[in-house]
Amino acid sequence: MKKTFHHILIVASAVLMFAACKKDATFTYLDKVDFPLQLTASTNNVKLSPANTDSTVMAFSWPAVIFKIAAPVSYKLQFDVPADTIGSTAWNNAVIIDAGDDVLGKSFKGIDLNSMALTKFNLTADSASTLVVRTIATLDRKVYSNTVAFTVIPYKSVVLRKLYIPGEYQGWNPSTAPVITEVAGRPNLYEGYVYLKGSGTRWFKYTSDPDWNHINYGDGGGGSFSTDGNAAGLNVADGGYYYLTANLNTNKWTATKTTWSIIGDATPGGWGSDTQLTYNEAKQVWEAVADMSSGGSFKFRANNAWDLDFGIDGTTKELVYADNPFLGYTPNLWNLSVPQTGNYTITLDLHVPGKYVYELKKN
Repeated sequence: MKKTFHHILIVASAVLMFAACKKDATFTYLDKVDFPLQLTASTNNVKLSPANTDSTVMAFSWPAVIFKIAAPVSYKLQFDVPADTIGSTAWNNAVIIDAGDDVLGKSFKGIDLNSMALTKFNLTADSASTLVVRTIATLDRKVYSNTVAFTVIPYKSVVLRKLYIPGEYQGWNPSTAPVITEVAGRPNLYEGYVYLKGSGTRWFKYTSDPDWNHINYGDGGGGSFSTDGNAAGLNVADGGYYYLTANLNTNKWTATKTTWSIIGDATPGGWGSDTQLTYNEAKQVWEAVADMSSGGSFKFRANNAWDLDFGIDGTTKELVYADNPFLGYTPNLWNLSVPQTGNYTITLDLHVPGKYVYELKKN
C-alpha cells in the first residue's frame, strides 16, 4: 500500500509540473506587450527646399519595448496618408523604413522626405499635406506605437536625383556602387547601365543614398519595389551588362541584359547584319575596329534589334534614344555618319547615366 501511494505521488507531481511548464510557456507568449511611452517627432511641420536637401529635417524617437523574451527587437517606421489608415485595408499602402534592431530613433534628410512625399504618396509640390507615422516593434509578434501626424510641404526637385546600385557583384557597398539617374523632364523615372560582374544569379538593390541609412528598394514581387529595409534583394539570372530602370511613380523596375553593335550602310554588314562591339571592362566602354564608309550612315543598337537604339540630335550632335521601351520613341533623329572612309576604332560609352557618348577614331 505504501509503495502504491508513492507511485501516485510521483505521477501527480509529474502531471502538475507538466501543467505548470505548459502554463508558463503559454503566458509568456500571451502576456500583453505595449509601447510604454509615445512615439515623438522633432517637429510637426516641415517645409522642404533645395536648401535643406542634405540636412536632417525631421527625427523620430521612441522608448524600448520590453518583450518577455530576451532577444533583439526590430523597429520600423511606417508612413502613410491619413485616408489609408482606416478600414479593412488600413496601412496597406504604407512606406516602411527599417530603423534596425534595438534602435530607438530615426532621422531623415530633406531629400529623403521630399522623395517620399512626391514619389510614394504623390503629394503636390509647394502645398501643405498631412502624413502620419507609427513605429512597429517586432519580436514574437508586432506591437504598434501611437500614430503621429505631421504637415509636409515638398518642393519640385530640379536636380536630377540618383539611385545607387549596390550588390553582391561589388561587395554590397553603396558608397562605391554605380548609379542610375533621373531622366531630365521625366520626374521619378530613372535609367542607366550597370555591369553586373560575374556569372550565375546576381543580387542587388537600389538605394536613394550611398549608404544603408536611407530608403533602399528591394523585391516587392512582380517587378515592383519594396521599401522595407529587410526585403529580399532584386536579382537577374546571370551576370552581364544591364540596362536598369526605376519608375518611382509606379514602383516598378526593369533589368535588360544588353550587348551592343553598329548597323547601317556605313558599316561592313550594311543594314542587314550587325557589327558587334566588345565590352572593355577596364575602360567601361564598348569597342570595335571596323572598316567604315563615308558614303553611308549607321546607328548603335542593343541585342541586334530595334527595341533599344541610338540616333543623333541634329542640333546638339548628342546621342539620343530613338527607340526605348522605358522612355518611348523619339522622332526626327539623324543617323550617325563617318567623316572619311577608312578603318576606325569605334567606342560607345554608356557608363555615365544620361550622358551617352561615342567616338570614331581613324586608325
